[in-house]
Amino acid sequence: MDQRAYPPVPEQVYLFGTCLIDMFVPEAGVDAVFLLQQAGLRVHYPQQQSCCGQPAYSSGNPQQAREVARAQLDLFAQPWPVVVPSGSCAGMMRHHWPALFADESEWHAKALALAERVFELTEFYLHVLQQPLPQPQTDNTIPSEHLALHTSCAARREMGTRLHGVEVLNRLPGIALKEHVRESECCGFGGTFSLKHPDISGAMVQDKLAAIRATGCDGVVTADCGCMLNLRHTAEFQQQPIRIEHMASFLRRRLFGNTGKE
Repeated sequence: MDQRAYPPVPEQVYLFGTCLIDMFVPEAGVDAVFLLQQAGLRVHYPQQQSCCGQPAYSSGNPQQAREVARAQLDLFAQPWPVVVPSGSCAGMMRHHWPALFADESEWHAKALALAERVFELTEFYLHVLQQPLPQPQTDNTIPSEHLALHTSCAARREMGTRLHGVEVLNRLPGIALKEHVRESECCGFGGTFSLKHPDISGAMVQDKLAAIRATGCDGVVTADCGCMLNLRHTAEFQQQPIRIEHMASFLRRRLFGNTGKE
C-alpha cells in the first residue's frame, strides 16, 4: 500500500460500479450512490463502463486486460474522483492500469492521471470527505452489533482497505469488531482461482467461515462483492446462514435505518 496525497472535498464524483455489482449485487451500487449523495455530492455513472480487467489480468492475459482498460479510460474525463465500492477493483485501476500501458506513452499518461483519482469507497469517505459519520437516524435505540470484517487479499495489500474498514466500524456507536484467527487469509474466491481450483477454494472458504462463526459475531461486513458472494453462498449451502453485507449496504442500513428494501 502506497502513501498518497488526498484532494480537497469535491462537489462531483464518478462511481465505478464494478461488473459484480452490476450483474449480481446492484443494491450495493445503489447504496454507495445513496451514501455519496447524502454527503452532498453529485454522482455520475458512465453507462459504458464495464469490468476493471482484473479477471483477465490475474489469469495471465494482460492484452485482454489492456483492451478492457483502454475502452474505459476516456469515460472518466472530468477531473473528479472515481469512487469504487470494491477494494480489489480500485487496486486494479490504481496500480495495474498504468503498468498495462507502460510501453504506450499517451495511454500510460491517461492511466496514471486516472489512477491518482481512484479511491475505494471507505477510503474516500475517511480521507477525502473527512466528515464524521452521521449519527444513526432512528427513533429507537439502535441495537449493538458484533461484526467480523473481511477484506479481500488484493484490497488489503494494494489499497489498505482493511485499515479503512476497521476505522469506519470503530467510529460507529454500538459496533464491536470481532477479529478471527483467519482474518488475513484468502476466502478462496480469488477471481478465476475458484473456477480453476474448486476443491482448494472450497476448503479455504469453509475454514474462513468456521473462524468467523467461532467469534460469535452477528454478521460479516466486506468491501468486495466477490468475497461477499463466496462467503454468503457457502454459508447458505451449509444451511448455517450468517448475515454477510457489503460495506455500502451495511452503512446505509446502520446510519439511515429502514430503506424500504427487503
